[in-house]
Amino acid sequence: MKKTIAMLLLLSLLGLGACSAPKEGEEDTLTLVATTYPVYLFTTAVTQGAEGVEVKLLVNQQTSCLHDYTLTVGDMKAIEGADVIVMNGAGLEDFLSDALAGSQAAVIDCSAGVEMLEESGHEGHDHDTTWDPHIWMDPERAAQMTENLAEGLAAADEANAALYRENGTTTAEQLRACAEECRAMVERSEVTWSLITFHNGFGYFADAFGLTILKAIEEEEGAEASAQEIREIVALIGEYDLPAIFTEVNGSDSTAQAIARETGCGVAQLDMIMSGDGSGIQPYLDAMTQNVQTLVDALGEGKV
Repeated sequence: MKKTIAMLLLLSLLGLGACSAPKEGEEDTLTLVATTYPVYLFTTAVTQGAEGVEVKLLVNQQTSCLHDYTLTVGDMKAIEGADVIVMNGAGLEDFLSDALAGSQAAVIDCSAGVEMLEESGHEGHDHDTTWDPHIWMDPERAAQMTENLAEGLAAADEANAALYRENGTTTAEQLRACAEECRAMVERSEVTWSLITFHNGFGYFADAFGLTILKAIEEEEGAEASAQEIREIVALIGEYDLPAIFTEVNGSDSTAQAIARETGCGVAQLDMIMSGDGSGIQPYLDAMTQNVQTLVDALGEGKV
């Protein structure tokens, strides 16, 4: 089941006009705080060339998800100093609720109007939301997030509005071209596109490229897969003759490696793009293309 979240962008833009003025005693700089690395990449792409704008990344650590993230003292200071906070939305940043309640910063919700998938209900953690928040894992949806961001920034900083919209259009075009390229890679490859993942955040990725996720398990330290889950995975590998199973680059692979030893299948890593180096849209494009190439290589040959 899917749902379109309409009107959120309009609501998120209310009051943005007041945020363009610098805080008393500070230089005339508009400080943007992006909550996650994907949103940081989108924000730095949209603000490229804008004078008097500083973009900061809030959660700057290797992680595969934020469901149990706790704000640090440094995070609180960054939020306090922000003029605008750019969020993924869709419930991903539930950990920010209390901090935002006391913040004067404007908030841009990049998920506004994006077509959502229901939370999968796969084993492991669940976000406190009906909808799957990992929307950036589909380049088409990421393009819409970027367009939302550009409009939000244009309202926050009228002096750079034309630049934000131009950059937003260019970045969205790059993201949609990436989606087309990745779909072409999938269509050219004669493999069985059935996946077992050790992270439950690949629903939009699968939806974007016509993939089937047979089972997704979220592994964390002290919460490995149960014996029953392992038996189910082993059975699925045999039933579908899967040459590989997939972990996430920042996640645990202990159970996957044990299953690989038992079944002879390979183990390959996919990237949720929750951490990385660089700014602008290119790191996202590279990671997304590499994810599809990883699937082609692993499912086609069973190699890692």
